[in-house]
Amino acid sequence: MIDSSTTEQPEIETEYDVIIIGAGPAGTGTGALLAEQGRKTLIVDRAHFPRFHVGESLIPETYWSLKRLGLIEQLKQTAFPKKFSVQFVTDEGVETMPFYFHEYKDHESSQTWQVLRAEFDQMLADNAQKQGATIRTGTQVLDLLTEGEQVTGVRVKFPNQETREIKAKLVVDTSGQSAFIVNRLKLKQADPVLRKGTVWAHFKNAHRDEGIDEGATIILQTEGKHSWFWYIPLPDNVVSVGCTGDMNYMFAKDRGTSEDIFWQEVERCSAIKRRLENAQPDTEFMTTKDFSYHSSQPVGPGWMLAGDALGFIDPVYSSGVFLALKSGELVADTINEAFEADDFSVERLSQWYPGYRAGVENFRKLVYAFYTPGFSFGSFLRQYPQFKTNLVDILIGDVFKPEVAEMFTVMQDEIPELAMTDDSEVAMKK
Repeated sequence: MIDSSTTEQPEIETEYDVIIIGAGPAGTGTGALLAEQGRKTLIVDRAHFPRFHVGESLIPETYWSLKRLGLIEQLKQTAFPKKFSVQFVTDEGVETMPFYFHEYKDHESSQTWQVLRAEFDQMLADNAQKQGATIRTGTQVLDLLTEGEQVTGVRVKFPNQETREIKAKLVVDTSGQSAFIVNRLKLKQADPVLRKGTVWAHFKNAHRDEGIDEGATIILQTEGKHSWFWYIPLPDNVVSVGCTGDMNYMFAKDRGTSEDIFWQEVERCSAIKRRLENAQPDTEFMTTKDFSYHSSQPVGPGWMLAGDALGFIDPVYSSGVFLALKSGELVADTINEAFEADDFSVERLSQWYPGYRAGVENFRKLVYAFYTPGFSFGSFLRQYPQFKTNLVDILIGDVFKPEVAEMFTVMQDEIPELAMTDDSEVAMKK
């Protein structure tokens, strides 16, 4: 098990096939699949393991990436709550019927998990190491090595403050929202519509539903839809609760501390207030601000992006870990094919991206619909019941089928932004 605070770390060589920046799900998923094919792979992360991280709710289609990594049976042995559904509570306090995934797809993938990220990320890292990847934690990437525009490696700083240059055929940035390469090359494109911020914490003794609903993700809107809460049951009587809203609203002047903001919003949501009536915070209140963005370029000479380093939409549909694992899988396959063909051109390394981006767009458009004032999914489905399958496809993560997007051609009559296929076009309109 990787524990950089207590165990001796592996020796680092001067050259690798691939260096991966970041040991989250995207990085360790990519690393495991590369090492499995014999690629000499180094994963570096500036944090020490185990580490705390938000983003605990998995969606059903995560199953297939986890199965490929060989982790399904291990997950079945954990104490992570089983997640069978997602439920929505309207701004008027109406608790809708849960979307039970197994009613849509009769397969074991329809049951997923609510995970403690410290344990889940450790599991993925240990698996990458088992496959043959070298992992160094507590190790900071200081800079990219370049020859002209070609990235040729990284310069790192170890915990003992020693710095070293390490060469690689390819560098993959999976550094999460730190987005190391994206920020270095000024490629970050903020979403002009989703300027959101979140306050969140873990709670003990919060209310949990019974039976099949005990592990459900619940999305609860506040009065007037100024904000919404996530409610994610975790092991040991802990629930992750976060509140998200427009930046200008959530963090307006004179609202007080992040804890003050959180409890003010609780007062505007009777359903969350009831669930937290006997609860006590088990962590400090944390904030994440202006988190929706994407990179204008997924690949460059000698480098690639995956996971949150490539882009992040919004937490409302719990797509983060799924997209991290899926993009890591696609990047790893592309790299393995590039080694086999001895072709590391940007053109070849970019071939996976258009199809991936189309799937991400389905998530983004559904998020736009969620935030649109006056729009109701219930009313939409009553008028167009044929699109319930499309909606559930996105909720479970089955977003890479062309027919999934058909729903948005109708929905755009109420949400004009959906007619636009690129964030920059939305920015121009705004």
